[in-house]
Amino acid sequence: MLNTSQPVAHPSPDIRMIAVDLDDTLLRDDLSISDANRRALLAAEEAGVVVLLATGRVLASMLPYARQLGMLDREGYLISGNGTLLTRSDTGEELIRELLAPEDAVEVFRRIEAAGLPAEIYLGDVACASREDIWVDEDCRCSGLGKRIVPDFVDLLRSVPVPKLMIPGDPARLLDLCEQLQRQVGHRFNLVTSKPFFLEVLPGGSDKGTALRHLAEMLSIPREHVMAIGDSMNDAGMIEWAGFGVAMNNAIPRIRAIADWVTSCTNDQDGVAEAVNRFVLRVGEPACCTAAG
Repeated sequence: MLNTSQPVAHPSPDIRMIAVDLDDTLLRDDLSISDANRRALLAAEEAGVVVLLATGRVLASMLPYARQLGMLDREGYLISGNGTLLTRSDTGEELIRELLAPEDAVEVFRRIEAAGLPAEIYLGDVACASREDIWVDEDCRCSGLGKRIVPDFVDLLRSVPVPKLMIPGDPARLLDLCEQLQRQVGHRFNLVTSKPFFLEVLPGGSDKGTALRHLAEMLSIPREHVMAIGDSMNDAGMIEWAGFGVAMNNAIPRIRAIADWVTSCTNDQDGVAEAVNRFVLRVGEPACCTAAG
């Protein structure tokens, strides 16, 4: 692993697919896509590279960004729900759809409830929560989704498809809960954090890396021709699987450690454009793009 922001040799003969995380990677802190990032990704697509957005967000929450990149008007691909759903952007065709079994979802929810924390699932553009909580409000702020409190949460889990359970909460409490769940049910589910205050329970074997591998195989793109860019633990699977894994400068230490290369720019300084320009478009050494604003 290179793990450096210094110039390196091109990571492969040809990058043919780029998987890009949204929050704290492609998106600035104000949740917008910068002009530089947008131009770089559009130029990559024009050069024949498949651009894939890969996020923990649900599909409804990522569609506005796909629209900004013109992905709803041409063939493209979207990984949502941390790999539980893979869709084609222009047709909405589902290529992967993973769900928790209803009784599994109920079992995990009982453990979350016993720990005194809320749980959420998503229906369309609404976050359905088991109870009011400031961290539920923070999730709705970040995702742009509406909020609905569902007192009979167990009944809801048994009546609708559940790709994942979201647990928003204080980071210290989530760390304790994550360790507890790993001991109790970690062999059956995949536990990931997208932010320190968001813990997610996914079907076993589901993550961004699995979905990325599925798409690459479907499009006959070898892994050595795939670049993945991210910042947090829910990006680990795709960064490890891709032939060239890129960590943002603002990435957590564990992601920086497993990446092949770390940007010199943060998500607020067009770090995605830095990586795409250097290793895909090969347009020279970009300045660490100006401060956000």
